[in-house]
Amino acid sequence: MARVLVGITGGIAAYKACELVRLLVKGGHEVVPLVTPGADRFVRADTFLALARRSPADDLYAHLTQADLLVVAPLTANTLAKLAHGLADNLVAEAALAHRGPVLLAPAMNPRMWAHAATKANLETVRSRGAEIVGPDEGETAEGEWGLGRMAEPDEIYRRCRKLLGESDSLAGRHVLVSAGGTREPLDAVRFVGNRSSGRMGVALAEEARKRGADVTLLAANLGVPVPGGVEVVETPTAQAMLEQALAHGDADVVLMAAAVADYRPAGVSDEKRPKDEEAWNVTLEPTIDVLRTLGERRTNGQVLIGFAADHGERGLARAREKLERKRVDLVVYNDVSREDIGFDAEENEVVLVETDGDRRVGKAPKHRIAAAIVDRAEELLRERTR
Repeated sequence: MARVLVGITGGIAAYKACELVRLLVKGGHEVVPLVTPGADRFVRADTFLALARRSPADDLYAHLTQADLLVVAPLTANTLAKLAHGLADNLVAEAALAHRGPVLLAPAMNPRMWAHAATKANLETVRSRGAEIVGPDEGETAEGEWGLGRMAEPDEIYRRCRKLLGESDSLAGRHVLVSAGGTREPLDAVRFVGNRSSGRMGVALAEEARKRGADVTLLAANLGVPVPGGVEVVETPTAQAMLEQALAHGDADVVLMAAAVADYRPAGVSDEKRPKDEEAWNVTLEPTIDVLRTLGERRTNGQVLIGFAADHGERGLARAREKLERKRVDLVVYNDVSREDIGFDAEENEVVLVETDGDRRVGKAPKHRIAAAIVDRAEELLRERTR
């Protein structure tokens, strides 16, 4: 999820910025609206805060928030001049001076103002500093004149925002199912059998697929990290719940089963808490239904199915290779959990992509980069299936 500063300045096109904010929020981004007094005369600042799902008290210095992108839409001739000359007399101008990162400007003004030499000079100045420009479009302006000056449409501005944020449409129209976290199998009313998976790897996969334009469903098993925006989240706390929801979404184009699903569960579960006493508590465990294998047996033609294996050392890697054929999957991502610097709840990971034609090691890196490598391979497999 990226943080985007959206500057709205005083033009009638301010109403179009409402749709831009909506698109950014729907895309899973945190949006910080910066509304100048001039813009507030056209569309109240409260409207933008509501669309961004923010409170006025969220941040007293919102314009100084570190962000991944600053977009100004609409950009008036007045604000363009301020940006070119380094003035800082409103939130948007101050934010532009403090921001370190990509800047996208969407001009909107009278055609004669747009054609003026001063405007052209100011435009070249901000361009020379790295700002990108989208629009303006040709058409009828609010005052009835025809020419260049209309603000670009919100969907076009949004597409440019996504590009600057490193997003793409390579998975647009595709449904990606991701599981994350670790299931917990109840022993009694308060105790459970579980594992140490935080869900960080699965969440990174879901975020990466969303960035590429996919419709993402995340099966969340007791996550210890925040869920990404812009994805459908389905709570699946137990192995049985995970199985049911995985089958319910079994028509996905790509399935990434990153969750640590319990292999066993208590055979008997008490509805009440078992009181502590001096006696030993003998618990019988029974195997759960194998979610990944079930999906492998039932998957539809063309679906890409990727499993994950958390195991120890070279013997674990050998078992991952066996798992590839036994569970009828396209790829197994092997994670060596014998190491303390990677794997469960660590910020970084190192994995081996196991396929029938060989293994490929992805070196130690932050989990979002590991996720990108895995989704890259999933895309390649998907393209091979649909040629």
